[in-house]
Amino acid sequence: MKSHALPTLDLPGGTAAAKPRIYPWVVFGLTFGLLLSDYMSRQVLNAVFPFLKAEWALSDSQLAALTSVVAAMVGLLTFPLSILADRWGRVRSLVLMATIWSLATLLCAIAADYGQLLGARFLVGVGEAAYGSVGIAVVLSVFAPHVRATFGGAFMAGGSFGSTIGVALGGFIAVHFGWRWALAFMAVVGLVLVVLFRLVVTQRRLDRHRFEDDAAVEPGGYRAPLSSLFSNASVLCAYVGSGLQMFVAAVLLAWTPSYLNRYHAMSPDTAGFVSAILVLLIGAGMIVCGAITDRASRRHPERKWTTSIGYGATAAILLIIGFQLPAGAPQLVLIGCGAFFSAGASGPATAMVANLTHASVRATGFGSLTLANSLLGLAAGPFVVGLLADRLGLLGALQLAPLVYLGAIAALLIGKRRYPEALRGLAAFDRRPSA
Repeated sequence: MKSHALPTLDLPGGTAAAKPRIYPWVVFGLTFGLLLSDYMSRQVLNAVFPFLKAEWALSDSQLAALTSVVAAMVGLLTFPLSILADRWGRVRSLVLMATIWSLATLLCAIAADYGQLLGARFLVGVGEAAYGSVGIAVVLSVFAPHVRATFGGAFMAGGSFGSTIGVALGGFIAVHFGWRWALAFMAVVGLVLVVLFRLVVTQRRLDRHRFEDDAAVEPGGYRAPLSSLFSNASVLCAYVGSGLQMFVAAVLLAWTPSYLNRYHAMSPDTAGFVSAILVLLIGAGMIVCGAITDRASRRHPERKWTTSIGYGATAAILLIIGFQLPAGAPQLVLIGCGAFFSAGASGPATAMVANLTHASVRATGFGSLTLANSLLGLAAGPFVVGLLADRLGLLGALQLAPLVYLGAIAALLIGKRRYPEALRGLAAFDRRPSA
């Protein structure tokens, strides 16, 4: 008789001994797919603004409110909902979140007036608020620590890709079938992915593939206090450094179309196309820079800080020089190269926070990182540059924006110096007995 090798069993403690690694990739694929749906549902409305304005005679401020209400809910609810997910269950929380934003997007499609549409967009924001922080916690739990920067960067890049797909696909559907069908399509995509995620991803299966003793899924297990998320200088520097480097990336996302229109004399549609390429470059940079960081820091974890500093310095130099050049192809090439590195520290920052937070509150830690990225970067960047543009002109404001990287680099340098001390503090939590 032939001798057949028995399949390797998954060890509950998450050791890396010959584990089958297909399921973690399935988890990543479905979680990433829902993240794309998240941003597609969030940004598709930008593509149908002209249709809404024409049909309901809406003002620009009313249109802006439809976008701002989602951002406001994400900013307000990310942290508290991440805490709830750590306690109630991350998988169940993800399913609930995705269901809420998908159904809310469907409500947007059938809204009878502006008030109903605004209310539905409010619910979209509630559903999407903590998905990024909880989703990345689930993904990183089933991959080895030495690839956290790669998967952190890849996951965060989903926002750029989802936004691009949502606007492009939503605009196409709206032109050919109407704006309601564009929203309905995004809702259906989300609901289909929710069903697939619910059937395939379970906490029990995640437990068999996790690489750490994740106390968050152990009933009655030890839970680190929330103060541990802010009690050491290193993790605080990771939050600040990440948020400040997102400042410039957010500026590029928000103001590039206007810059190209005003200073390169591009038509709005051409400026939008070039800006979409810039968005894709930012997303690609997150993935590539994360992979480089993992390779460089596999045996020297502190190099995550070094590579992040390098990405920020490179982006700053390229963008400062780029915005000083006269309008033309060389300038756009330099700005594109700067955009590639502009958010390169996103993946390493995610890995830093994962390494510096206890497993029982890791989703909340990512919620804190998301909050810092939102407040210091995504919200502050476009607004501050807008204020500066009123005084200096848009070009003058964009020439100053890359200087913010100096603050990010300073924070990361301090964080690197305090990193060994922070790891010792985290190890002290792991030695504590279960409650």
